[in-house]
Amino acid sequence: MQIQSLIEQYKPLLIKHYAGQISPHQWQALHALQRCRTRDSGELQMQCTQCEQHQWQPLSCGHRSCPMCQNHEATQWLDRQKKKQLPVDYFMATFTLPSQLRSLVKQNQKTIYNLFFACVCSTLKDFGLNPDNLGAEMGFTAVLHTHSRRLDYHPHIHVVLPGGGVDKKRKQWKKIKGQYLFNEFALAKVFRARFIATLKQAGFKVPEITPKKWVANVRHVGNGLPALKYLSRYLYRGVISEKNIIANKEGQVTFKYTDSQTKKTETRTLKGETFLYLLLQHVLPTGFRRVRDYGFLHANAKRLLALVHWVLKVCIEETPPRSRPVFKCKQCQSPMVIKSIRQTSPSG
Repeated sequence: MQIQSLIEQYKPLLIKHYAGQISPHQWQALHALQRCRTRDSGELQMQCTQCEQHQWQPLSCGHRSCPMCQNHEATQWLDRQKKKQLPVDYFMATFTLPSQLRSLVKQNQKTIYNLFFACVCSTLKDFGLNPDNLGAEMGFTAVLHTHSRRLDYHPHIHVVLPGGGVDKKRKQWKKIKGQYLFNEFALAKVFRARFIATLKQAGFKVPEITPKKWVANVRHVGNGLPALKYLSRYLYRGVISEKNIIANKEGQVTFKYTDSQTKKTETRTLKGETFLYLLLQHVLPTGFRRVRDYGFLHANAKRLLALVHWVLKVCIEETPPRSRPVFKCKQCQSPMVIKSIRQTSPSG
């Protein structure tokens, strides 16, 4: 089931019922998805390198919320993360904001998302520097997700952490012992206090019904590659794969998902315009970075990471940048080259 066809069918109802709740950057995303890989997005004139066959190829929209785009970017990101991998156990920590704060977050996304990242980062750094835990500076990669598997608004941050850190005073690598990182309850308690204090300092009023106990989950994920692959699937694609949209009947759209608790496949049916609105509410503000590196994994800490690789005897093989997939001729299957580009003015 193509999202484009659903947009064409339900866009008038979306405008009728939700126009006042959709931001400019969400409208831009909707228009990009509607034009993706159609003549409205522009076309490439391709020529076969062997039989000189010509064809026009519509351009993709390139929007990070599009389920048809960004596969190459996601693969490149995973390649970059593999070059930073260490021969240690990895953990994934997840910080979730309670439902009582979601309305406030949705109304102030860019500001509060940045505060969210800052509090998660400072909490993990302080836990790592604590001598009772590790006593070292950690490196980690954090990714913001805003959706549950049912597509409800559910902002949370996943953090992938190597099980160890750098003791700068002693100039040594300190490794986590066993498969235990931090106490989840203590982590959640500190994060809650820090985030609420930060909200108040920024001038936001915290709802009185905000719960006293929050949830932070920490689990061992082996060598880290499974966690990185999990995150890469959601970094540069839309919040739902088109193959999971299984029906569109009588004005209602049905999609399937895997329940996080039971691991069973469930379905959810919504009005078409409500389904589109759920997709749009997960479009991030323009220019916002949903994935961020910290500590010795930050882009400005390449020398420190190189030292960690040397200490842990990690040999990183130099690999050429991954090239984009080439278009092939429909007649002889030979590679095609771009001869010209025809741009089309986007229509709202």
